[in-house]
Amino acid sequence: MLAEFNLFGVLIAPIAIYALFAIPLTLMLRFILWRVGAMSWFWHWPLFQIALYICVLCLMVVYV
Repeated sequence: MLAEFNLFGVLIAPIAIYALFAIPLTLMLRFILWRVGAMSWFWHWPLFQIALYICVLCLMVVYV
């Protein structure tokens, strides 16, 4: 069960912490996709980046 995080007396929702940790993971996946050459596979690259971030965030919420 997800619990709130206590940061100096301020309760923070777990989704906020997961959102912060999803950023470096998304950047790492984006770098790997760029090095492989997968950027040309996607029609709208910025839209794909947002979708990739949302997918990483959802996977973190489900499995962490």
